[in-house]
Amino acid sequence: MRMTNRPVSIQDIAKVAGVSHSTVSRALRDSPLISLEVRQRIQRLAQEMGYTPNQVAQSLKERRTNTVGVVITSISDPFLARVVLGIEEVAQAAGIQVLLSISDNDPQREIQLIDSFHRRRVDGVISSTARIDETHLRRLVKMGIPTVLINQAVPGDAPLVRAVQVDDYASAMQAVRYLLSLGHRAIGYLGAGNRPRSNWLRLSGYRDALRMAGVSANESWIRVAPAEHRYYAEDVADGQAMLEALLPTGITAVFCYNDTVAVGALLACHQLGIAVPEQLSIVGFDDVELAQYVTPPLTTVHQPKLRLGRRAMEMLLELVEEKPVQNEVLPTDLVVRRSTAPAPKTAPAMERRPREER
Repeated sequence: MRMTNRPVSIQDIAKVAGVSHSTVSRALRDSPLISLEVRQRIQRLAQEMGYTPNQVAQSLKERRTNTVGVVITSISDPFLARVVLGIEEVAQAAGIQVLLSISDNDPQREIQLIDSFHRRRVDGVISSTARIDETHLRRLVKMGIPTVLINQAVPGDAPLVRAVQVDDYASAMQAVRYLLSLGHRAIGYLGAGNRPRSNWLRLSGYRDALRMAGVSANESWIRVAPAEHRYYAEDVADGQAMLEALLPTGITAVFCYNDTVAVGALLACHQLGIAVPEQLSIVGFDDVELAQYVTPPLTTVHQPKLRLGRRAMEMLLELVEEKPVQNEVLPTDLVVRRSTAPAPKTAPAMERRPREER
């Protein structure tokens, strides 16, 4: 099936096979991203056409290192652990090596890490941190390195920078509406100041859900942990402290920024002699694995953590292949467990114990 006397190219095979040249390229590399049937058909066609790969030309054209850089805020965060697992699954299947770095929720360190990845000539970067701002976004655009942000916003016209995320605002509204459906009206919010964008969206969803139900949101029902707190372990301590400060306001339920803040709230209730959910209902966000094992098991918003990671890596590969890629929003679900119940007739009263016994 040799078509001419010149060497057969990938474009020639793609034309005959009726697929894109990137599909042919992947199939000839035996990439699992292409189905086995298509790989075998293209490989057989290439052999019949007399295709011989030019390794030198291929390397000059692609200029790739088959490595990607991944930046996360903390290695101990169970949410991010599942996201990274999803990234690794797709990367391994594509023969890509993942270089993982930790930013400790420091925006300056994050951009330094991305600079370092750029110098190492990685093929692209995935960032799952909380503080990419407009200045850093412009820096990313200037670098010209394919980048995918997880749970962060990015303009659709920013070249080579895309985002995959969940709808924090709508998810928060769903959680608060569920508490409202149980008869709760005095509903608190425990937030995280070190995740400014997602905290603002979840707090906005909380406020609007109350407003639409005809409930005037009392600002004393809202507590947000200090922005300088950077580490995952601080979420639990913040949840404990904020819940205790919130109880005198008369709340009967609380919506928490994430599950670790909710776990802190559960610990505070245990220490203060407050029964969950009989006296106080608690809702988290993320649905980390721990959520189903605490006592009582936590009602929470389920984020598709593995899918976020997988889709981020798939989008990055598509950007590297110079394919058109759109920002994506993945769906969430409310997982109802035993930390929520109908509103009690009276707000919980703290059982005052000496500090040393708590």
